Amino acid sequence: MAVTASLSCIRLHNLSPKPQHFPSLSSSSSLSSSFTQNPLQTHLQLRLQPIRSAKSNLPVIQMSMEAGVGVMGTKLGMMSYFEPEGKVVPVAVVGFREGNIVTQVKTEATDGYNAVQVGYRRVEDRKLTKPEMGHLEKAGTIPMRHLQEFRLVAVDGFEPNQKLVFEELFNEGDLVDVSGTTIGKGFQVLRLEPGNWKKMPGRMGGTKTKIRKLKIVKIDNDLRVVMIKGAVPGKPGNLLRITPAKIVGKNIPKN
Repeated sequence: MAVTASLSCIRLHNLSPKPQHFPSLSSSSSLSSSFTQNPLQTHLQLRLQPIRSAKSNLPVIQMSMEAGVGVMGTKLGMMSYFEPEGKVVPVAVVGFREGNIVTQVKTEATDGYNAVQVGYRRVEDRKLTKPEMGHLEKAGTIPMRHLQEFRLVAVDGFEPNQKLVFEELFNEGDLVDVSGTTIGKGFQVLRLEPGNWKKMPGRMGGTKTKIRKLKIVKIDNDLRVVMIKGAVPGKPGNLLRITPAKIVGKNIPKN
């Protein structure tokens, strides 16, 4: 029994992993020599090295600049619209629930960038978390389900609890960008590529999409709806984000 125990101890000692000492990356010469000696260890060490910015260790957040403040709406469906000259065009009908109220104004001095946060669609208090309720109560607004930011060049003239009216921001004939979530189609095996079908199994649809430069055909203040020429993402009931169409050099800076 004693001999068997001693042999087991010797085997475990030989199979135990030995500590590995990775070479230092202080200079290019040491890196090249270490890679020549043990390329696997050097590769693992390079993969573990953190990627840092040359100017700062903090991550750089880049956001898309909007041509102007926008609003949120609800897709109601599609229909045909007769223009004054008699031409029939397909339009998407967008309605507006209670909301589109400014909940926060961000400036470069306090947040590092200029933006206006807007809330949409009133809900019951119990459907929001306490931090969300505290944020909205600080702004003095009603409880709302959706909050979105619109990054602008300047935020002069905006203040919390300010109501955004669609007809004051847009006119008939204006071009707008409409963002939303496309209709989910579940798991698909065949996908249509340009010219043929390919076997590309995966989830299809249900992605965020922006349709650019759509024309506002009609604004109906009585029904609180707007008609936009063309199709917009999603099915009836989906949330839509409507902003002025971005034209580089005209309403947004080139850089």
